[in-house]
Amino acid sequence: MDRLTNTVRPYAWGSTTAIPHLVGVEPTGEPQAEMWMGAHPGAPSRTGRGPLNEVIDEAPERELGAAAVAKFGPRLPFLLKLLAAGAPLSLQVHPNLAQAKEGYEAEERAGVPIDAPHRNYKDANHKPELICALTPFEGLCGFREPEEAARLIEGLGVDSLKPYADLLRAHPEEAALREMLTAVLSAGHEDMAATVTEAAVAAEHLGGDYAPYAALAHHYPGDPGVIAAMLLNHVRLNPGEALFLGAGVPHAYIDGLGVEIMANSDNVLRCGLTPKHVDVPELLRIVRFEATDPGILRPEASPEGEEVYETPIDEFRLSRFVLPEGTAPHDVTAATPQILLCTAGTVRAGELDLTAGQSAFVPAGEKAQVSGAGTLFRATVVA
Repeated sequence: MDRLTNTVRPYAWGSTTAIPHLVGVEPTGEPQAEMWMGAHPGAPSRTGRGPLNEVIDEAPERELGAAAVAKFGPRLPFLLKLLAAGAPLSLQVHPNLAQAKEGYEAEERAGVPIDAPHRNYKDANHKPELICALTPFEGLCGFREPEEAARLIEGLGVDSLKPYADLLRAHPEEAALREMLTAVLSAGHEDMAATVTEAAVAAEHLGGDYAPYAALAHHYPGDPGVIAAMLLNHVRLNPGEALFLGAGVPHAYIDGLGVEIMANSDNVLRCGLTPKHVDVPELLRIVRFEATDPGILRPEASPEGEEVYETPIDEFRLSRFVLPEGTAPHDVTAATPQILLCTAGTVRAGELDLTAGQSAFVPAGEKAQVSGAGTLFRATVVA
């Protein structure tokens, strides 16, 4: 078992206080957006044996187990993070596996540099993800019913938005959502900026259900993503609740601290709330235009005390233990690779004591027990 030393990414939207508060250090004043735990080459965790990606590369079957290597290849198939949003992230969507492979190969054939700002596909993998709230957490996830979105938009009382509400009522669900998003993202920049500015003033005056959109406009003035966001379900998670985000589902995180796990991919297509590249035709090809229930997940408790967040994919499996003082040790030995993350209290994992924000990599087959008084998240795969 290896104690991990992890990189914190200083993205501009990151909270300056949430991760420092969790780990018990003084804030630096700089944003601390994500702490990465895993073997992603962009910021691999470090172990006493070297960077985790290099440790795995030296002996994939020893570290990952034969079943995981056979199913996912000689790489850790997930990336675990602490995510701390102090400002809204971009409105985005991820491709499915076939779309990712097709898009990646097309950009490779076209000779688009992998680090080009207009490149959409950094790899050939999909990126399903799960966010579990550690604090009250706010986000946007999946399309509302078109009629509900039309009423919300009309309620602002902005004349230039009336055609968009009419558009949502003029077609069946899939076509209505597609036509509306296309119209918003294709509108003239100056006209849309003026509409967003007027909508922001109205949203701030109305408050209530409109407050999130006033906040989005504050962070991204004039951005068409503010209007696009009104097409989506606004979701609030309590600590311990989670969201699963599959391929084609538009989403954005607004505020809060959580544990995030995803397939090991960088593929993101943005819809707005960002100064970065927005490829409208490719985005429209990837988005699933259907109204959905956000589907808040609550963990399913097992007799052994492990609480599992059930998802329909195999690249990751997230669970947690909430350990009261004095409980018997729990065996977490598995034939698959694991990362253990403490988020509260002190947890004994094997021979390591983990406090909040500390983590460990457990190679496949390594005997491991956890005990103590605290909360421990367990990330592994289904192989």
